Amino acid sequence: MAAAQSNTATRTASKKTTTKQAVTRKATTSRTSTARKSTSLSRSRAAASARALREAQEPRFRLDESGARVPDVRAEAAIIYDSETGQVLWESNSQNQRSIASITKVMTAVVFMEDSPDLSEEVVIQPVDVRAASTTYIRAGYRVTKGDLLHLTLIASDNAAARALARISSHGSEAFIARMNSKAEELGLTSTSYADSSGLLWANVSSAYDMAKLITYVSHDERIASIMRTQTYTVTAGRRVINIHSTNQLVMKGDVDVQAGKTGFITKAGYCLATLLRLPQGGPQVAVVVLGAKSNAGRFWETRHLLNWFASKAEDVLGAPLEAATETPTAH
Repeated sequence: MAAAQSNTATRTASKKTTTKQAVTRKATTSRTSTARKSTSLSRSRAAASARALREAQEPRFRLDESGARVPDVRAEAAIIYDSETGQVLWESNSQNQRSIASITKVMTAVVFMEDSPDLSEEVVIQPVDVRAASTTYIRAGYRVTKGDLLHLTLIASDNAAARALARISSHGSEAFIARMNSKAEELGLTSTSYADSSGLLWANVSSAYDMAKLITYVSHDERIASIMRTQTYTVTAGRRVINIHSTNQLVMKGDVDVQAGKTGFITKAGYCLATLLRLPQGGPQVAVVVLGAKSNAGRFWETRHLLNWFASKAEDVLGAPLEAATETPTAH
């Protein structure tokens, strides 16, 4: 009987071992399968991203009603605007009202600077500034200067910084939004309406035409425009050192003469960019706005394509030939 019990125990132990091994093999197989799927998905995404980049780097054209070859942008709306005369030099759906995301922060800066604040004055970041702020480099309790907040807002598109600017302004947060809208009326931005200071809300809306006018207007204020041209900036908050860089790839790469500019993105808006650019060889300045581009890289390439196309037509429009604004795009 003892032998029988021993055999039973051995079989039971063996069965448990076999079951454990099977479970282990199944788990290993599952992990391997998951890893393979993840690798395959990553490769698929990388390939799709590379294809999208190659496509964005190639300018696209169409024939207009007169048979002329004109840009065919991969964006919902775009414009080339003469900053000196206010003339629309080329456009696609430029009067359509659309969500503009963080391009909203241009008006935030304009309204905040109306009072000529002391930018060296220190302020304390509050919980209300950072709550659900999405993109931000700061935390509640940080002590930073007003100038730091302005740089964070315009260079890194920091949402908490934009909220803080509204809160500490002479208007206070709610009245600040009202002032943004009244300022838009003063500037004749008839398609523009603001709902918050950061651009996180989809209800911040405008048109490519209005944003071309606004970026032209703000370019005359060097307190703001000079920040928009800055590639990197360092914020010191107590012992913390925060290094930021521009979200504007045109500024970072330096291959286009940017006078002023601001990026924007939320899902509702797509990828947006409003810029004031100087044409090559000391040429005139034009505002180029792209709203609702398909990708982050796409908004910058579309802007380059539009500037290059206009530079090639400048002799007809402006009476002086100009070279292309950037080198021929190459894949990298």
